[in-house]
Amino acid sequence: MPHSIDESFLALPLRALADAALARARALGAEHADFRFERVRSASWRLRDAKPAGSSDTTDLGYAVRVVHGGSWGFASGVDLTMDAAARVASQAVAMAKLSATVVRTAGSGETVELADEPVHADKTWVSAYDINPFAVPDAEKSALLAEWSARLLAAPGVAHADASLLTVQENKFYADTAGTSTTQQRVRLHPQLTAVAVDPESGEFDSLRTIAPPVGRGWEYLTGAGGWDWDAELAELPELLAEKMRAPSVTAGRYDLVIDPSNLWLTIHESIGHATELDRALGYEAAYAGTSFATFDQLGTLRYGSELMNVTGDRTAEHGLATIGYDDEGVAGQSWDLVKDGVLVGYQMDRRIARLTGFERSNGCAYADSPSHVPVQRMANVSLQPAPDGPSTEELIGGVERGIYVVGDRSWSIDMQRYNFQFTQQRAYAIRNGRLCGQLRDVAYQGITPEFWGSMEAVGGPETYVLGGAFNCGKAQPGQVAAVSHGCPSALFRNVNILNTSDEANGS
Repeated sequence: MPHSIDESFLALPLRALADAALARARALGAEHADFRFERVRSASWRLRDAKPAGSSDTTDLGYAVRVVHGGSWGFASGVDLTMDAAARVASQAVAMAKLSATVVRTAGSGETVELADEPVHADKTWVSAYDINPFAVPDAEKSALLAEWSARLLAAPGVAHADASLLTVQENKFYADTAGTSTTQQRVRLHPQLTAVAVDPESGEFDSLRTIAPPVGRGWEYLTGAGGWDWDAELAELPELLAEKMRAPSVTAGRYDLVIDPSNLWLTIHESIGHATELDRALGYEAAYAGTSFATFDQLGTLRYGSELMNVTGDRTAEHGLATIGYDDEGVAGQSWDLVKDGVLVGYQMDRRIARLTGFERSNGCAYADSPSHVPVQRMANVSLQPAPDGPSTEELIGGVERGIYVVGDRSWSIDMQRYNFQFTQQRAYAIRNGRLCGQLRDVAYQGITPEFWGSMEAVGGPETYVLGGAFNCGKAQPGQVAAVSHGCPSALFRNVNILNTSDEANGS
């Protein structure tokens, strides 16, 4: 059902503080100023073997003023909810811009900050799609559900330990700028996770499996069966899958065809496409945190990113997406656009400054700050690989493989500073022989070079295989910021992929 903005947030002096700050910025000669008020509540619960292991409930509340003055950025933030304090914060932001302008002149770069145009969005309200706000559910009910799920796992043969956790977030933002845009928004998201651990008492070997249910932009209904995930089925099969994994043989390194489940492929998309198509990285403006990008701006429209079956979108509007918004932190409306079309790089993710700098008419709404004390930076949209309209099922993809591996669930990953050379592991890997699954394998990692890997994609599954995965903890910027982002994809078939044996690699074999 549709929800309205939390009344306790609306009761705060949002517009009065914005008016005071923006008026001061105008009076001091700012070419642009924006005001952002945030209240971000995060609560988490952790259980170890069905017993409480920790919990937290924190709220980050405050506001920020960002200006362009003399062609330079200025930024300041505060927590004092008075008009005089808001005006002082605006004065501090202008003073910072003046100092920045001096540094720019001294450096002789001559670069000035200009923002791409954006239509005015006056008095707009947006609320994410959810049924039950998790913060309306008693804490005891949350802990009881996690304990009951943990007990199910512990009761199964072979499960020595069970870990359970739940993270919930409600994010409220009010934005206003000197152009006349003002937006009020509310987002709810949550991330449940359970892990079963097995230990062989004779050998001392151990392993684990965790649920592959993704984090989502949904409410409490996600945990009660009304949100599209069958928790009972996953918890019931997890112990048996773990027992099979403990008995599984180690993989023989070499070249294999690979069928990748959406529960694993989303992370490969995140690292090799999502970050690589951030335009600030491609231009070299973002380099200190996790590097730049091989997909440089001069290759737009020509870079062969993958096979002709590869169609990837950036999307700030996907229902239940973790990066879905009504308006970004620069007042830009959420949009959907192509990043890779028929295997060719055709777009990037960008904010207003980068859009103007590179000649685009408009930003596609990728500015975000994770707290009121942080300046907005260019952040990732929901970046997703599109399914084939009449594509095969996962079973049909497997049926087309003579010698290969089917991988499920994400685990560890590694990628170089230009998003070019990578390797990924998984929760489960299955041998495929003559189109049939033939039991699990251990120590599997697949390795590739981004355009070669995506170029080897021979088939993508149909819409029924599509799943929206994602993460709460995408990091970027210095000081570091964390953002939640989703990545949808179908199952997909890749030919002749290099498979490593992680145990041999670790031992130097």
